[in-house]
Amino acid sequence: MRGPQRKKPGDRFRINEQIRAPMVRVVGGNVENGIYDVKEAQAMADKHALDLVEISPGASPPVCKIIDYKKFLYEKKKKEKEIKAKTAKVVVKEIRLGPNIDDHDFNFKLKHAIKFLQDGAKVKVDVFFKGRTIIYKEKGEYVLLKFAHELEEYGKVERLPKLEGKRMIMIIAPKGK
Repeated sequence: MRGPQRKKPGDRFRINEQIRAPMVRVVGGNVENGIYDVKEAQAMADKHALDLVEISPGASPPVCKIIDYKKFLYEKKKKEKEIKAKTAKVVVKEIRLGPNIDDHDFNFKLKHAIKFLQDGAKVKVDVFFKGRTIIYKEKGEYVLLKFAHELEEYGKVERLPKLEGKRMIMIIAPKGK
């Protein structure tokens, strides 16, 4: 496994002959932990047919492990993939209302918003002002606040209504379980 290996741009660890420090702290499974001369540590790695990998170059002396480098990279990549899979992805659903929305339409959109919040998605509610309806800004804000009030038990307002161009936007996040 050992040999003159070049450091690729993606690799963050120095291995074998790339380690420049004169003394290193060796840790690992089947070797005695301690501070060794770098040549002695490399000889130990050779004896086990493994690689000397610099884990923590900033420490004094640098910390090295005697392990199979390819296996080490594989396991590290696998751990990073697991961590990435566990992170929650935030889904934002959008609901568009008008400033002069009818009660039936309002309730229809409300049912959808409730379902989205129960599924754990954030809901972005906006009132779109077409043409001259921009004069009904107060009506649009009233509609959004009424919408937020109806959704009180399912989610909390993350961002209050704010006018951005011809849209008044409000964001509602689901309540924690």
